[in-house]
Amino acid sequence: MAEQQVVADLREKSATPPSLLRDVAAAMADEMCAGLEMEGGSRVKMLLSYVDKLPTGREEGLFYGLDLGGTNFRVLKVQLGGNDKHAISCESREVAIPPHLMSGSSSELFGFIASELAKFVADEEKGTSLSNGKTRELGFTFSFPVRQRSVASGTLVKWTKAFSIEDAVGKDVVAELQTAMQKQGLDMHVAALINDAVGTLAGARYYDEDVVAGVIFGTGTNAAYVEKANAIPKWEGELPSSGQMVINMEWGNFYSCHLPVTEYDQALDNESLNPGEQVKL
Repeated sequence: MAEQQVVADLREKSATPPSLLRDVAAAMADEMCAGLEMEGGSRVKMLLSYVDKLPTGREEGLFYGLDLGGTNFRVLKVQLGGNDKHAISCESREVAIPPHLMSGSSSELFGFIASELAKFVADEEKGTSLSNGKTRELGFTFSFPVRQRSVASGTLVKWTKAFSIEDAVGKDVVAELQTAMQKQGLDMHVAALINDAVGTLAGARYYDEDVVAGVIFGTGTNAAYVEKANAIPKWEGELPSSGQMVINMEWGNFYSCHLPVTEYDQALDNESLNPGEQVKL
């Protein structure tokens, strides 16, 4: 009976009836508007991705990808056929990140990643040569809060999840990776920096032109969506010709007094790397 009572109490404390969810949705909308208004105006950062055009499904060519967002990272090679062919082939490899590198130095982490990427490229291209002497194009998915100034550069705002590499905060993660690849002798250019929510949106749009948002539920949670560029007051400079901008919400830091917090949530938060942040999601 005691166990049943504990479960009943937890269910009551965690209840989210429709009326409460409407209040939460309204609070999220307010935070989104505040985040679009000015930098630092909201706990929901509403970061500009500098991606103003999404795939059409007609893209062709050979591309590499690197996905860093948790205790593992993934590298892949994909051949896009365009139109109805879509992805003709896709090869990938997942690599576990040694725990000591998650709290070491920036050069150690990116050096390890570049080394594994070089091994993957060597294995995949064994017996072949890159056509026309073209530099390999790499898409870099970096699933941590980054403040971007272009589609291929961005400074790390802070680490989340299990990472705590202090000397990487404030640095351009693309420059760090590019330097590490050069040290490996890897002829590869980072063409785009995105996070996994933006990548999910772009990948889905490649197959379905009606997709307007991507949502992540994994080690963390986040969302990206297509916003009208003229609805972003904090935008500086000339608006993109497409009239659109993909927004990386970073909604994991959303906080609303309407959402319930139990003693279990509080205990988990107290043991996290960033107590008091990302409590609600």
